Amino acid sequence: MMNLAILALGIAVLGVSLGEGFLVANIAKAAARQPELFGKLQTLMFTGVAFIEGTFFILLASTFLIK
Repeated sequence: MMNLAILALGIAVLGVSLGEGFLVANIAKAAARQPELFGKLQTLMFTGVAFIEGTFFILLASTFLIK
């Protein structure tokens, strides 16, 4: 029988991945509209991706701890 905690963490990781995709897509759209702001947008994107990836790695570590 599958451990439901691992399934829940897998779904959470899926959400994290979707959030990162939406962030990068919207930054790309904003940069296309106003290319002169690309430097500021890039910094904002890297900060957002870092926090999202941090969440991903915490969830991944939790999966191994629960198992």
